[in-house]
Amino acid sequence: MKTRGIVNFFQVASMLMLLVAAALLAAITTMHFAIHGAEVQVPALKGMTVADAHSETAGLGLNLDVDNRYYSADVATGHILSQSPEPGTVVRREWRVRVSESLGPQKVEVPDTVGKEERVAALELRREGLEVGVTARLPYAKAAEGTVLAQDPPAHAQGIARPSINLLVAAPQDDAADGFVMPDLTGMTLASAQGALAKVGIKSAAPLLQDVVVGPVGSGNAPPRMPVKPGAVLAQQPAAGSRVDQTTLVKLTVAQ
Repeated sequence: MKTRGIVNFFQVASMLMLLVAAALLAAITTMHFAIHGAEVQVPALKGMTVADAHSETAGLGLNLDVDNRYYSADVATGHILSQSPEPGTVVRREWRVRVSESLGPQKVEVPDTVGKEERVAALELRREGLEVGVTARLPYAKAAEGTVLAQDPPAHAQGIARPSINLLVAAPQDDAADGFVMPDLTGMTLASAQGALAKVGIKSAAPLLQDVVVGPVGSGNAPPRMPVKPGAVLAQQPAAGSRVDQTTLVKLTVAQ
């Protein structure tokens, strides 16, 4: 009788263990689907229209943000130029996918805003479908407060990437300069570039020297290509048009 009771006890205990194991397995399976069921792969959006990209991402439970707009000779207006995260990246639902939109080829001419009042310059830029980018201010006694002293890209520039124009605006003499618009130093000699930076109190790092392959000057009916002179600036960081101040260390790549 006692032996039968022990057997029954072990049978009940075994049954309970099986039930617990089944419950644990069900819980793990539920957690797996709860976690991975909320994950999706980011689709390839490049080349889609913004409207189609919105539909595609919304169907996957993702949010789409158009972060930037650029001119492009290769991608039609209103289509996606680039995206982040990259296609195939696994993310959770509700993740924000950031894209840049093509404005198509540049069709507007950059107006000349130098010498105009800041508000007038901004209105003129918007009238042409352009935006005011970074605005830096510089104390300047020879111009009235609020006058545009310089712009980047310059007037009539072609092949610009973004529809935004950075402005340098005159501030009162007793104001401290809050920054400058980084000029385009490429093509200048190293000495001239460093001199232009030093004039407004901006330092440059030791130049990075780069060998330049000297190819044929020209062939056939092609226009001659002038060789790059040693000591000429090939590249710069920050890029032209960026906002800089006296804490910025400019890096120049120079031909040798």
